[in-house]
Amino acid sequence: MMVDLKPDEVEKLLRLRDRLLRLHSLNMVKINHSIMELVCAKHLIQRGFDVEIEHLLNGVSCDIYASKGYGTHIVEVETGFVPPENALDPTTYLRARIASKITRYSRYSDKFSLGAPQYYVMQIPHIFSRPPRMRGEEEIAEVKRLCDLYYRNPPVTLGEVRNARIHSLYIVDVDSLKVSEMGLEDYLERAALWSV
Repeated sequence: MMVDLKPDEVEKLLRLRDRLLRLHSLNMVKINHSIMELVCAKHLIQRGFDVEIEHLLNGVSCDIYASKGYGTHIVEVETGFVPPENALDPTTYLRARIASKITRYSRYSDKFSLGAPQYYVMQIPHIFSRPPRMRGEEEIAEVKRLCDLYYRNPPVTLGEVRNARIHSLYIVDVDSLKVSEMGLEDYLERAALWSV
């Protein structure tokens, strides 16, 4: 993982690794999620960002918080894990999880991205592909209802859904330790092939 990094970049990545190891020893993070965070962090560090992992924002922890100059970027990593209690509604659960992450986190940064392994096709609600002024009240309410099925502490507001945005997707290849960044429209076109 360190081969193609400059010495100062290695130091930054090792600091993040050590933080994740501490959190793992406290049973606060899972290893499959953590390695994806590190691969995404490496990608951002190589692009000149200062990166924090498991960063606290207004009482909630975001996976990756990166800053560069006056700009900020949040990346939320998704593995596609479905808890046993949602074994009978996995698609709805994951759609709600994705919608909730976009709605909850995007307001805290200039740029918001979701990261996922290349074998997981996220079902992102199409409302997020349009600017807020182009979103209808009924579809906003529908996304809120979806989020409220599983995430009510605290519940998202209609205003948060209306203004939520996602700028890109990080396709994470853990085997080769690489990230490919993709625009939302391109991702939605490709993901549509797997939608039922």
